[in-house]
Amino acid sequence: MKNKAEVVIIGGGVNGCAIAYHLAKNGCKDVVVLERSYLASGSTGRCGAGVRQQWGTEMNCRLSTGSCRDLENMNEELEYDGDIEFHQGGYLLVAYTEHQVEQFRQNVKLQNSLGIASQFLTPREAKQIVPHLNIEPLMAATFYQKDGHCNPFHVTQAFADAARRLGVEINTFTTVTGIKTENGAVKGVTTDQGEISTNIVVDAAGGYADEIAEMAGVKIPSYSERHQILVTEPVEAFQSCMVMSFHHNTYCQQSPQGSFIMGLGDFNEPHSHDIMSSWEFLKNMSDKITAMLPPLRYLRVVRQWAGLYHLTPDRTPILGSTSQLKGFEMALGFSGHGFMIAPMTGRLMAAHILGLDHPDLDILNTLNIDRFAKGNLFVEPSVV
Repeated sequence: MKNKAEVVIIGGGVNGCAIAYHLAKNGCKDVVVLERSYLASGSTGRCGAGVRQQWGTEMNCRLSTGSCRDLENMNEELEYDGDIEFHQGGYLLVAYTEHQVEQFRQNVKLQNSLGIASQFLTPREAKQIVPHLNIEPLMAATFYQKDGHCNPFHVTQAFADAARRLGVEINTFTTVTGIKTENGAVKGVTTDQGEISTNIVVDAAGGYADEIAEMAGVKIPSYSERHQILVTEPVEAFQSCMVMSFHHNTYCQQSPQGSFIMGLGDFNEPHSHDIMSSWEFLKNMSDKITAMLPPLRYLRVVRQWAGLYHLTPDRTPILGSTSQLKGFEMALGFSGHGFMIAPMTGRLMAAHILGLDHPDLDILNTLNIDRFAKGNLFVEPSVV
């Protein structure tokens, strides 16, 4: 392991690897990535693998639109030997209350103004897209065909392979034990494999970003909590898109391999790093999803698991620098959506760190941690 680097990135998930790749691509090749387990072993590898552009805030719409453009060309751009398995079968978002209907109308208006051709649908129009959807209690829906599904392990590996070819050093099974600071600035990183002298540290540690920030003495208004997912046996394809309900706090899609993947957000989940799955989730998930999509009651569950959402007060990430510590950069608090916006996060973080121009760099400035002290929150209304 190197003992000196221009930039040290903590976290070998999709965002850490994307940032490393874009730093190296833009000429900063003296980059080290530190991951305490294997690549994508944290929140990235435990996510639901969905990719959507239907959001309720301009920042998330722009981040996701740019990321989707990158995913469409990623195999070629990164010269990946495998396939990131990006399938754009669409997202169907369903509304069950008057408040949600009005929110969906506002969301579609915003999305359309930003070039996202989402549609507002009646329940009958929604059923034409998902014929087995129970529309009895449904009031409205929205749909965008270019949303979809992608393999988070392959995307992370594609970024990591490309970064390595450009000279980035990636150290897995290496645990960070401390951040060295001096006179209000970063000076290095201590690990269980040795020390690395550096002036720039990027905290991309996902569900453990709080702990890394605490090592540096940086205070961030975020926390982690468990989110659970299950997967069924593979069956013949009969659902082409993701179905997501903010009313039930659920999402469900059929993967290209035929399995159904579905997850559930629990409003009562405590702040913790617990990643043990529970029988209560299995029952709750089964009850809700079979009410929405009745034929799924005949599927057998193969496996269930849990991962961590790292949440901010406005469900929008924290990106960029902090006045609390010079050289401490943050890409954290993705609130469950880090995978789908990682390509743009990598581009913007690299441009910011290297002082380069980018037409979307205003996003990074807007999502800086200072927004919480100023009260300029960007509350995302469309979150499970």
